[in-house]
Amino acid sequence: MNKIFIYDTTLRDGAQGEGVSFSSAGKLRIAKQLDLLGVDYIEGGFAASNPRDMEFFRDIHKEKLAHAKIAAFGSTRRAHVPVGEDAGVRALLEAKTPVCTFFGKSWRLHITDVLKVSEKEAFAMIADTVRVLKEHGKEVVFDAEHFFDGYKDSPEFARAALTAALGAGADCLCLCDTNGGTLPHEIAGITAAIARDFPVRIGIHVHNDGDCAVANSLEAVRAGATQVQGTINGYGERCGNANLCSIIPGLVLKLGHPCLHEGSLKRLREAALFVDEMANLRPNRKAPYVGESAFAHKAGMHVDAVRKNPMTFEHVLPESVGNQRRILVSELSGASNVFLKVVEMGLALDKNSPEIKEILRELERLEQHGYAFEAAEGSFKLLIQKVLKRHKPFFELQGFRVIVEKRHKDEPCISEATVKVAVNGDTALTVGEGNGPVDALDRALRKALIHFYPQIKDVSLTDYRVRILDPTEATAAKTRVVIESSDGTNTWGTVGVSPNIIEASWEALVDSVEYKLLESEKPAKKKA
Repeated sequence: MNKIFIYDTTLRDGAQGEGVSFSSAGKLRIAKQLDLLGVDYIEGGFAASNPRDMEFFRDIHKEKLAHAKIAAFGSTRRAHVPVGEDAGVRALLEAKTPVCTFFGKSWRLHITDVLKVSEKEAFAMIADTVRVLKEHGKEVVFDAEHFFDGYKDSPEFARAALTAALGAGADCLCLCDTNGGTLPHEIAGITAAIARDFPVRIGIHVHNDGDCAVANSLEAVRAGATQVQGTINGYGERCGNANLCSIIPGLVLKLGHPCLHEGSLKRLREAALFVDEMANLRPNRKAPYVGESAFAHKAGMHVDAVRKNPMTFEHVLPESVGNQRRILVSELSGASNVFLKVVEMGLALDKNSPEIKEILRELERLEQHGYAFEAAEGSFKLLIQKVLKRHKPFFELQGFRVIVEKRHKDEPCISEATVKVAVNGDTALTVGEGNGPVDALDRALRKALIHFYPQIKDVSLTDYRVRILDPTEATAAKTRVVIESSDGTNTWGTVGVSPNIIEASWEALVDSVEYKLLESEKPAKKKA
């Protein structure tokens, strides 16, 4: 099968997405991560756009990349401006990248209504820009902006734009669905016609406004495109760009096209999470292939089938993209779900043992009281320990108090928590201040325990969610609190339920700490 070249534009087109922002240092770290993943091209930014992008081009030259080529992005020369005097083209050259990508109009509507120039000038703008870039030894990618809309409006005009670029020496003609509204069958038909008639590498660059970007990219490859442009996690303007985290597995695992280093597909989830972290965005749990829920199983019959043969409900192996299978527990759970959780914990129980049935009964009882364990695996594993009478509390609460005080209307509220706990007969009384009552309670609890259990020093709360279980009860309703915690390596969820939101939060906080301490004991047991 043909090698498909992966062209990543996360740092340029992806950065245009709402809420996405990369620091200069972050952009460099992402580039190195993408190189490690094995992408072929990394588009670092718009050369004439802002100083940060030019700073990236200067700094990336100091880095030694193993594989990827860096591309600078720009546009054609301006209308009626000699190419040698055009500031944007000069910026492309000043970026000193081996690859230069620029966009030009391929939809007649933009020539008549936006640029307001003749067709001859429009094509000259494309050809002149390619020519000067080639004269400076650049690999040139021409992004035919709005190509599919332009082709549907006038195939002759859209083709003429490509001909202008190819005639001047462009190395790749990239067909862009800039508005993101073209359907897969249209992409396939048009791309096939271009790939048949233009003897050069054909690329595809699509947006996701019609929720078809991944399908459109794969259809373009099936029709003859050999370069795919996209972004990690589908970042991009409006509804985003084509998501490389879905396209790459589709190419490799479904269509059989090589496009990364051998074995590097297993780095895909790691790369997706890394880019989310650099963008300071929460990962999409439901993202195909790389999301936390991508291989999560909940229905009891599904779990039983997956235990016997993963192919029954998994279209690829989770490990192939660096992910892992997750078994959820809820009111839909059966003995198989609970059994696999027991196996995860290294406990020797038979699937049909009375203990499994007892855990199921306790699960059902707690869910009737408002508990939910799908996002609280930490609490569920503690529940198993408690039902099996193997749980040893790491500390005993002797009392807590939370005070919220507002001293002046123009000052923020002050939250203070006092916690008293006992550990192996020793008592600790501590006070913590925080941004709110739960934050204060969390700080006080950790301060009380850190002397006894220094392994909790790296644990922090990463998410806090509150659900009112019966809104008709108003302020007297039961509250479910789910807390997500992390130690920098692992992440786990815990749950608490009470009519009092502080008490529910405390319950989830206690489980968070106890789960960490329980997990910390495992290596010690293995060494013994």
